[in-house]
Amino acid sequence: MEFRGVGLTYPGPPPVEALRPCELVVRQGEFLAVVGPSGSGKSTFLNVVGLLDAPTEGTYLLDGIDTAALRDGDRTALRGRRIGFVFQAFHLLPHRSATENVMLAMVYAAVPRAERRARARDVLDRVGLAHRADALPARLSGGERQRVAIARALAARPSLLLCDEPTGNLDSGNAETVLALLGALHASGMTVVVITHDHEVAARAQRTVAIRDGVLTEQPRPERERTL
Repeated sequence: MEFRGVGLTYPGPPPVEALRPCELVVRQGEFLAVVGPSGSGKSTFLNVVGLLDAPTEGTYLLDGIDTAALRDGDRTALRGRRIGFVFQAFHLLPHRSATENVMLAMVYAAVPRAERRARARDVLDRVGLAHRADALPARLSGGERQRVAIARALAARPSLLLCDEPTGNLDSGNAETVLALLGALHASGMTVVVITHDHEVAARAQRTVAIRDGVLTEQPRPERERTL
């Protein structure tokens, strides 16, 4: 993904410059953390990267595609094919099994019906939940529910995994399990962007960008990391 002078201003009165014009390149296979306090612009950044909101200035390229040139339906299709979302609150349907929750995500990615169950089982196995494939969310721990959510995000085989506070609702043990999984996905070649207020979560990433008052700033790595 690449931002070329991307900014977003919400109309007023008065207008609100939620994301100030910025430059950012995330290359294939990178692991980027975006950190900032509440109200800093993290949600706006997430919405722009995730093709939920269109920037009001600049150019956003996703896999080399100029997203501003797309019609709404094409943007939706691109989002379904190229971006997997993981949210703090899991957003699993309570009366659907883990497998069925993962299968539903593939409807929007136009995966043929005959393939959905097998692919859902495969991706649940990838996140270590093959033995919980038929369980309802209420029977799963918080960490297991988040792993189902990650499986759902991976089901359409996206090029970008976009995570919004993925450990925010988890205890330290489950948070460590989820972070280890994200690290393993990155090691396998997945591009991962994690939006967080937690600097311990951000420390797992290769790069960190801070956002405050809508301004993105690349953060230097600690001296110890640069010398390893």
